[in-house]
Amino acid sequence: MLDKSIPYAGFYMRRKAGEPIPAYPLPDGFRFVFFDDGDENEWARIETSVLEFDSEFAALLHLKREYMPHSQELNRRCIFIENSSGEKVATSMAWWGNIKGERHPWLSWVSVVPEYQGMGLGKAIISRATGLLAELEGDKDFYLCTQTWSYKAVEIYRNHGFEPIYEKALYKEKGDNFSKAMRILKRIRRKRRGNGQGR
Repeated sequence: MLDKSIPYAGFYMRRKAGEPIPAYPLPDGFRFVFFDDGDENEWARIETSVLEFDSEFAALLHLKREYMPHSQELNRRCIFIENSSGEKVATSMAWWGNIKGERHPWLSWVSVVPEYQGMGLGKAIISRATGLLAELEGDKDFYLCTQTWSYKAVEIYRNHGFEPIYEKALYKEKGDNFSKAMRILKRIRRKRRGNGQGR
């Protein structure tokens, strides 16, 4: 879940081609499934549960506007984790984005329902989605967009070969969000080390 108690700054990360993709298996009782017709509300519920959207209605509108026009791609690029009862508890997309008019593989919308966080599902779905990107797009540079509010996920992304990156073409907003984000993350890591929580 997003930690909105700390200052916000958005930034980008890149995994260079050739970086290994670590394998994190799912815990017993869970399985991966692909997006199917009718899963729109499940996606909206998960994304709203982690505070990416203020309401499921807003999440649903975003999905319909940005992704439903590519419904065939959504069915093979959006994945969920289901529990033993068939409830969808995590999601991610192996999507694409444009940089200077060129298409690049893009990891998007990684989210785990708060009640299921801390079980290794985030690592597992990032591993599966990154592997899916490689299957669909080839071994290329992969990108993702994240934020300081997602600092716990940032460490998982690092374990999968993603590193914060400054490329002028990515940072369209005024001001140096990259430097701001790095300062905030450095303070968080220092505080967590001081509290005995590692990086």
